[in-house]
Amino acid sequence: MAPLNHSRFSLALVLAALAYGAAGCTAAFGPGYTIEKQEINVRFVPAPEPRIQVEAAYRLRNDGNQPLSSIELRLPGRRRFHFADPHAEWDATDLALATSPANPRNVLLAFPQPWPVSQTHTLHLSVEYQPAAAGETTLSFAPDAFFLPAEGWSPELLPARGAFATGGVPPKKWLLTLRVPDGFLIHASGRASKTSRRGGEQTIRAEQQGKEGYPFVIAGRFLTTRLKADEETVNLWTRAPQDASALHQPADSLVRAIQAYDSMFGARGDKSHQLWIVECPVLTGCFASAASNYLKLTSEENEKTSAEMASSDSLMVDLSGGTPEIAAAAAPSLASSWLGYGQNPGFFEQDPPLSALPAFAASRGREAVQGPQVRAEVIRRTLRVIPLHGEPRKPEAPDVIRAKSLLFFYGLQDLYGQAVFDNALRHMLYARRGGGFDLDDLISAFEQETHQNVAQFVRRWMKHPGVPEEFRARYENSAEAIAAISKETTP
Repeated sequence: MAPLNHSRFSLALVLAALAYGAAGCTAAFGPGYTIEKQEINVRFVPAPEPRIQVEAAYRLRNDGNQPLSSIELRLPGRRRFHFADPHAEWDATDLALATSPANPRNVLLAFPQPWPVSQTHTLHLSVEYQPAAAGETTLSFAPDAFFLPAEGWSPELLPARGAFATGGVPPKKWLLTLRVPDGFLIHASGRASKTSRRGGEQTIRAEQQGKEGYPFVIAGRFLTTRLKADEETVNLWTRAPQDASALHQPADSLVRAIQAYDSMFGARGDKSHQLWIVECPVLTGCFASAASNYLKLTSEENEKTSAEMASSDSLMVDLSGGTPEIAAAAAPSLASSWLGYGQNPGFFEQDPPLSALPAFAASRGREAVQGPQVRAEVIRRTLRVIPLHGEPRKPEAPDVIRAKSLLFFYGLQDLYGQAVFDNALRHMLYARRGGGFDLDDLISAFEQETHQNVAQFVRRWMKHPGVPEEFRARYENSAEAIAAISKETTP
């Protein structure tokens, strides 16, 4: 099993981890607790109706400076997951689940007696996932296949409330146990330590490490095709036989996309050179991401989502259009494998122009698969959104600012060349890995690489209406000019 490089903890959890690390072995400064041990068990039951049973056990110690009357947890989002009401026990005593008065998104677990300092207790949580009901778009699964993506599928314990509060941080190592029907292929986070079979089921115990972030599971009666291209291995899991000879071109195209991302962002954190492309068990609810405001700029009109990352090395895909479409569908989503899943938490939460970086990255991946004309098409499509003559004292519309933000990266690429552009991005992302980044970090990285005043370029693009006239002229003059520019900027 491949290790996971995803960490989608809430901001509260991140702050709690920082506070806990800073406190070290010193006396507690506020309320809090430690998860000394945890184990999460996932069992897939295929009949009579498929369902996923999740049970979690935690050994908790109050290491704060005061007794605790309750703790909070965050349940999976009901927009993404369809599940029955969960059940909680505190040392075998049932606990009522109530909505937190501080945050309606959280659940409050009130203890029958105050939890004294230094005392240890056991918390059990259980929840059952069910297929999506009619009309729902929640994550669904079939009797012969399911997946749990590296995001919010198990309850998350939250820090205690109060000044200098701690808690909710998983231990450095913990156990994920999977029970699935015998014959299922399994790709999951962690490192398998033991596998057994009994009564038509196989049980896999996989050691997880807290630093690896949120766990994931993909399992089912898939047929597997393994394709090698350069140093990369593409593992295609499908539910019907595929013509292996027809898969070599999509695999080669995906490797080109991988190489483009490596060039722009540096090698993936896990360095495994393995990629899993898995057919969705049920298309309804397979893809969770809402359509990005940038999607209409970077893709063809009415193009539907047909691929999405399930973990740092796994994509769920829609194969209804056939395997030749795999590369074009998967390449844009692959950007998350380099920049999402906890490597840089701020990647998907930025103000303009950095908010356009994911879309720019996706376009680079699409360009690597479909050809250099993609660059010119995206630029021309985006230019049409921006008025020729903006009003200097009037704020620009949000869609215009998004369009300018996307073209900002193309402008940087034109000005400094692709090699310099990629070097600067890699330097910024490496320096800020795990800590997020902002526009000042981008400017600093480019100025370090170019020894020029990049801040002036940024002000010209983002503080003045429209885009620089020479940029627009360069891409709108003629089809021949566009083709020439695309050729110039192709590595």
